Amino acid sequence: MSSSSTYYLKGSPLNVRLNGVVGWLARHGVSLMGSAELSVRGRKSGKMQRIPVNPYLHEADQCQYLVSARGHSQWVRNMRVAGGGELRVGRKVREFSAVEVPDDEKPAVMRGYLERWGWQVNEYFQGVTAKSSDAEILASAPDHPVFRITVQSAKKGRKG
Repeated sequence: MSSSSTYYLKGSPLNVRLNGVVGWLARHGVSLMGSAELSVRGRKSGKMQRIPVNPYLHEADQCQYLVSARGHSQWVRNMRVAGGGELRVGRKVREFSAVEVPDDEKPAVMRGYLERWGWQVNEYFQGVTAKSSDAEILASAPDHPVFRITVQSAKKGRKG
């Protein structure tokens, strides 16, 4: 495990293509098991960047989270600067603010996320699964940024 702020697993060409399909579906109102399209302002370009994500509602604290399975990706770096963004499924757009969660608070959220989405993301967690020990999950926490999001408003947006 790399345990650094540079950990990032680039998607294969197939993953990139599938992400494009999932994003397109979310943009057009089809959520696959809760997926949504994240829009976050680029820290350099200032333009909205879009990527499909799997928002996770943690039942214990009733908070919603975004977990970066692949590590310190561009959307993570943009989120740190922007402090929020939008989640879209079709015309429903939810604006939110985001706060990054410290590593010592991540294990319960990461375990729940892996229980919900592990079938899709386990390959990015280098052997850590929902059944891993707390110590194993905590050891992988630096490699997987987590943001607690608070929805500010929901609005109807344009399709497209």
